[in-house]
Amino acid sequence: MGVLITVLVVFAVAGLVLLALSVRNVQQYEKGVVFRFGRLLPDIRGPGLRVIRPIGDRMRKVSVQTEVLGIPPQGSITADNVTLTVDAVVYFKVIDPVKALVNVRNYPAAVSQIAQTSLRSVIGRADLDTLLSDRDHINAELKKVMDAPTEEPWGLRIERVEIKDIALPESMMRSMSKQAEAERERRARVIAADGEFEASQRLTDAAATMADTPGALQLRLLQTVVDVSAEKNSTLVMPFPVEMLRFFEHQSRDTDGASDRRVIHRTSRSTRSTRSTRSTPRPAVPEGVVIPEPAIPSTAIPAPAIAPTFSLSGERVGSGGKRIGNRAEVARERRDNWPTRKDAEESLNG
Repeated sequence: MGVLITVLVVFAVAGLVLLALSVRNVQQYEKGVVFRFGRLLPDIRGPGLRVIRPIGDRMRKVSVQTEVLGIPPQGSITADNVTLTVDAVVYFKVIDPVKALVNVRNYPAAVSQIAQTSLRSVIGRADLDTLLSDRDHINAELKKVMDAPTEEPWGLRIERVEIKDIALPESMMRSMSKQAEAERERRARVIAADGEFEASQRLTDAAATMADTPGALQLRLLQTVVDVSAEKNSTLVMPFPVEMLRFFEHQSRDTDGASDRRVIHRTSRSTRSTRSTRSTPRPAVPEGVVIPEPAIPSTAIPAPAIAPTFSLSGERVGSGGKRIGNRAEVARERRDNWPTRKDAEESLNG
């Protein structure tokens, strides 16, 4: 009786051990692949309690969650011969557990290696400006390059690839900062020029409106005076009317024209008197009578005109001996009393 009980107990313990070896728990995010004596069974076990043979069967669990794999920094040269260091991150998941276990030994390490080589290849075909400004295009191209050798042969799907950081040389960073500063300055100048252009157009319209309405210009002048005096200044600046300057300019031109006409009249009158004196015919002289030539009085020879003199003391003296004060009187003295070149030649040729 005791022997029978012992045998039953042994069989019970062996059954419990075999049951424990044959039951597997598969999580919701996992798939179970069973190998029987090294041969793959076609059925893939889903989540829950799964029973396998305790002897000869071996189950491998594969996670179908999205995995994140960081790519270490890779030194590369762009298409425009710029050396830089780039690191990235890869998001992938297993879509076929059988291929992930059978076709590749360690698929995370394989994905890391192919990501590094693909990253260098894509960066070598792109230039620096595209790499810095169009990250989405570079990421899409990198994903496309990695999908070809991983999805169909290995049963892996590359969901996303992103470039995390781009390390540039110090000299290149200084050059880019200068370029950005120059571009900002160019934009500022263009904006300022556009503002000046629009302001000039507005001022032109305002000037046309004020020209049509003279009262508007007067009101604007008074408003400017009010704005200047509002700051409690001790000096008030009054603008000088432009019309008054134009009046003085017209008066000066009329005075200069009258003076020129007087000089021309006096010169023509002296020329006519000289010609009339020369053209007077001499009386007939009988033969044998010698008439001496009359002495020409000193008053008959016109004296050359004397220009105004200037004393060494710095005082200005005119033709009449009077002193000249400011520059306007000097200019008037030169214009009215100085002889012209024609008068000087006639006085010398007498």
